[in-house]
Amino acid sequence: MADQPSYPALVASHAGIWLAEAGGEVRRIGRGDAIRRAADTPLILLNAPLTATRLGYPELSGMDLLELFAFVHPARFAVPTAPGLAAALGIAAPGGPEAEARFLQQAAACLLATLERPDWAERPGAYVAAVALSRLRWSWGSEVAARVARPDKPERLLFQALPKWEESAPRPKPRDVSVGHAAIDSRLDALLGAHSEERPGQRAYARAAAHAFQPRRAAGAPNVALAEAGTGIGKTLGYLAPASLWAEAADAPVWLSTYTKALQRQLDAETARLYPDPEVKRRRAVVRKGRENYLCLLNLEDALQGGFMGRAAMFAQLASRWAAFTRDGDMIGGDFPGWLPTLFQRSALSSLTDRRGECVYAGCPHYRRCFIERASRASANADLVIANHALVMVNAVRGRAEGSAATRIVFDEGHHLFDAADSTFALALTGAEAIELRRWIIGPERGSRGRRRGLSARLSDLLAYDDEGAAALEAAVEAARDLPADGWLSRLADGLAQGPLEALLAAVRAHVFARAEAADSGYGLETEVANVLPQVVDAADAASQAIDRLVKPFAKLEARLAALLEEAPDWLDVAARARVEGAAAGLRLRQAMLAGWLGVLARLGGPADPDFIDWFAVDRVDGSERGVGIHRHWLDPTRPLAKAVLEPAHGVLVTSATLRSRGSALADNWRDTELRTGATHLALPPERFAADSPFDYANQARVLVVTDVKRGDIPALAGAYRSLIEAAGGGTLGLFTAISRLRAVHARIADPLAHEGLPLYAQHVDPIDTGTLVDIFRADPHASLLGTDALRDGVDVPGQSLRLVVMEGVPWPRPTVLHAARRAAFGGAAYDDLVTMGRLAQAFGRLIRRATDRGVFVLLGPAVPSRLLAAFPPGVAVERVGLAQAVATVRELLTTARVDA
Repeated sequence: MADQPSYPALVASHAGIWLAEAGGEVRRIGRGDAIRRAADTPLILLNAPLTATRLGYPELSGMDLLELFAFVHPARFAVPTAPGLAAALGIAAPGGPEAEARFLQQAAACLLATLERPDWAERPGAYVAAVALSRLRWSWGSEVAARVARPDKPERLLFQALPKWEESAPRPKPRDVSVGHAAIDSRLDALLGAHSEERPGQRAYARAAAHAFQPRRAAGAPNVALAEAGTGIGKTLGYLAPASLWAEAADAPVWLSTYTKALQRQLDAETARLYPDPEVKRRRAVVRKGRENYLCLLNLEDALQGGFMGRAAMFAQLASRWAAFTRDGDMIGGDFPGWLPTLFQRSALSSLTDRRGECVYAGCPHYRRCFIERASRASANADLVIANHALVMVNAVRGRAEGSAATRIVFDEGHHLFDAADSTFALALTGAEAIELRRWIIGPERGSRGRRRGLSARLSDLLAYDDEGAAALEAAVEAARDLPADGWLSRLADGLAQGPLEALLAAVRAHVFARAEAADSGYGLETEVANVLPQVVDAADAASQAIDRLVKPFAKLEARLAALLEEAPDWLDVAARARVEGAAAGLRLRQAMLAGWLGVLARLGGPADPDFIDWFAVDRVDGSERGVGIHRHWLDPTRPLAKAVLEPAHGVLVTSATLRSRGSALADNWRDTELRTGATHLALPPERFAADSPFDYANQARVLVVTDVKRGDIPALAGAYRSLIEAAGGGTLGLFTAISRLRAVHARIADPLAHEGLPLYAQHVDPIDTGTLVDIFRADPHASLLGTDALRDGVDVPGQSLRLVVMEGVPWPRPTVLHAARRAAFGGAAYDDLVTMGRLAQAFGRLIRRATDRGVFVLLGPAVPSRLLAAFPPGVAVERVGLAQAVATVRELLTTARVDA
């Protein structure tokens, strides 16, 4: 057995910096001393990037406990804090920052001791990874390599050890079945259990949802149910009851679609009630995501064999450890630690997934073990497929073309259907999109590492005996040289654009700077496409010709590939056929994109298309340019949604806790809902249902509108946040409409709150992904979290960890070109109110998640219009008060709530 390690440990927080010496002595030190020690001596750290941020020392490196945890326990969940790590390891949590420094040493000893335990479950593959990491000079390499015993016989490599998926016969057409109320009631009772309380609202909701699972009456006329279920109704189990019954009786899948990953995880957990046996659940309830979410084994193999260097290569080794134990290979929101990529190069994660559509399908040596292919086949045979709105929409379009579209769909978080369709059916002619197309055709620029290959390299051998196909491929490669190349953005800024597409982007950039307001603000700029400058029109004409030179060989090449599949020569085996089919699918996808580009360019200098909104944009972050392009969105994105997704389906349930708009007559509420879900474009009217929340909001919640904090006064805003968080004792979610104000407030209040024992975390400040930030917030009832839009939806933090929500002001829509056009088309100021009230309702919805929750919602705004207050649930008390009264009320209400809890 190896000796226990003897390293000092460093903890840096907003409350101070502590160092635990190798001998166990703990002392408080200054920032300068901490930086000097970190530069001279290997230190045990917990989340090195976060520690570096606290110290203001970006070059910090050390022995990160999170990296060691990822090696020892891959695919195991852990909140990346000292208490979270203690819970994951089953050891006592430290009592404060001073004790935390000593705890890091104890946790390191615990993890290293695990490597020598005979019952260590994650031992397979550890020896090979330990040797590789030691050679890469990983900070824990020598300690780990000294403790992981060499196996008695060589272990199978990861790519041989992963299970293979098996083909199965295509599923028959869904049977025409009805789902009756009695069966729904019985299934719901089984899901709830024998001793559950009676919920009439949930039972009524489940019966209403059944409308989407009745046989369709006419082609192109799906049975659509719009169902609102207030928080606490039990919406998820309410629709799982009829959905699971129909799936079993019809022998066909139901797609359950969400907008956020948080709800996907919740849905996946809830299906365990339907299928208690894990093996049955694995087959019958499948989580399905876009291919860019899954680990690509070919990319991983390339990374392990030298495609990655330095820290990225270490990340690849830890990813390979995880790949051997993962449930499904999902790297984004699955069992891959969300905090792990932030410890390494951010691009390392994306390099291990298929984000560029380069898959060679059966031509890949790991095809039979591919996580993506396994998920695809599992979803085809499952009863319930849990996915997101964008994937369901994309698959509906492609599935219809292939004759395999989903016939029954549940859109949970249905209030986001408009936004999801807006993104899915949008078009962008940008430098980033154009250079990705160039790389897909030609391949990477010289000097690039990795396995990435262009279309020519992937198809040249298949077209060796097809002169027409080879000529089309050569023409496509030549035409692609007119697309932007590496360094295009710098060339635009220097006035050195190369080629017709870069010239177009340069002209667009000049147009934006000529017309946009606040050009020196540092934020993104945009202008509507109107009275376009002549140089833009001229550049668009040349760019159109260049794109057309690419369209023609693409069409010819697709035709030759189709002929190759039809003629099927003897040498076209299964692997080669899959390569051809994959390339043909990629060509079709990109031809559609090119057709869209040509349509946008044809509009420049001519009349506007009333169905679309076009604008020019220069994307900037903190004053640094990140992109230039032309954007096109549908004025009403529910039109393509209805045509491509809803009409082909037989039944669709759109549901949410906040589906209807607030503050107007009931009929108008539903009219807005139908407009924003696409129901108005269908042949048959939808069925409507609404069940109010059973929560006693009058006693559980309070809304305070603070009237004496002036908008734009950062010191006053920071003081308000600090006072409110201190009054609540933490447990606060602070929501901002501008990143700059979030950062300014955080900088002023993080240190004083930390000295009160109230840790503060923030998006756009802490180098931690959003999902992990929410995990940290949920685990510590004294912590508070500041964030923007991403935290307004899909954050489920019941209980004491979230008891106060503070919004810095009314969340009005940003006055973008897109919003201005829709505002003019959909009711003017009433449209502003509709969007704003929806945001307020969603933000309030984060507060009360259970019948025992108590909380306060504070809106900082001196002149909040009274009509917007209808966004809050009926019965909740709304008061306009000064900050001092708000602080006193929060302290009184939440102190009482904590005592009651």
